[in-house]
Amino acid sequence: MAGIPSKVETRLVAGLKRFQPILEQARARDVNEADTVTIVKDLLADLFGYDKYTEVTSEHAIRGTYCDLAIKLEGQVSFLIEVKAIGLELKDQHVKQAVDYAAHQGVEWVLLTNGAIWRVYRVVFAQPIQFDLVVEIRLLELTHRNADHLELLWLLAKEGWQKARIGEFHAQRQAVNRYTLAALILSESILDSLRRELRRLHDGIKLTNEQIADALQAEVLKRETLDGEKATEARRTIVRVQKKLAAKKAAEVEIVVSETTVAEASQVPPPR
Repeated sequence: MAGIPSKVETRLVAGLKRFQPILEQARARDVNEADTVTIVKDLLADLFGYDKYTEVTSEHAIRGTYCDLAIKLEGQVSFLIEVKAIGLELKDQHVKQAVDYAAHQGVEWVLLTNGAIWRVYRVVFAQPIQFDLVVEIRLLELTHRNADHLELLWLLAKEGWQKARIGEFHAQRQAVNRYTLAALILSESILDSLRRELRRLHDGIKLTNEQIADALQAEVLKRETLDGEKATEARRTIVRVQKKLAAKKAAEVEIVVSETTVAEASQVPPPR
């Protein structure tokens, strides 16, 4: 399997087969939060590969308060974990306190789990502090025979975490999220392309980019993709990237012009 070492894949397969019945039984018995924490610790060690005694820390103190668990790699906190009872439906509000803890500590990642479901959040260090749901993994719905399901587990495995696989996954998701796509559609380069295509379709009809953008915002794009902090940040990101590309292109043109000038100068015959 691409990307996953065979030794890790073997552990993921064995761990998934072992823990799915345990989680089913725990959910049927509706075990409490303390017992769920015990199962989560075992999952972190035997499925995801963290050392239970040196890398999984209980009751990690941050500014006088505590979160349920923390993972420390090479002496640094990699992510915090908020654990709820296995029978509890997970909600974003459950992770807010852990996110606040993470923000104070400068930790970028927070996990919320009830053992059966694992949610990974990325902390956004803005004002106010925000958090994005990156992925949700439902262990009881996975099968060890499905390569995509093992890839999800690989995101949280120690070896995958050390290779920053979760960061790559998040970046890929961000590249095609609704806010980025909406902002890209309304960018000048895309509007220019749409205007050209509309002229071809409608026998030379004259439209401005502003008219096309107004129509897209009023009739095509959902309002939620255009308003709010995430939409604003997506537009800023696109503008930054476009400016960077334009500057790079201008620099390349300047180099070509300079080299051409030098070449032409070298061909001028010396004065007699």
